[in-house]
Amino acid sequence: MAKKNKKINKKEKLLYFSGVLCFALALIIKIFFGASIGNYKMNNEKIRYEIAGEQKTVESLNMQVSELTSFDNVSKVVKDLGLAYNNDNIVVIND
Repeated sequence: MAKKNKKINKKEKLLYFSGVLCFALALIIKIFFGASIGNYKMNNEKIRYEIAGEQKTVESLNMQVSELTSFDNVSKVVKDLGLAYNNDNIVVIND
């Protein structure tokens, strides 16, 4: 029996090389975009954390405004300044 010589010709080499190259490029692209997405997610969470902190600050300031504009506090300031409380000067504005 004669043995067949199984050499790879140039077209087969080109085909195999193209396949390996495509696989390597796909892997590199997947890693690159995976890292980019991870970076974007991390930045997104950082911004959400900052927003949550700002919301807490806003809520705290709103509570302070409510305390300072309460009737008891306003009447105290009016008395401290020596002014008289006149109920006829109060105008109620409906939204």
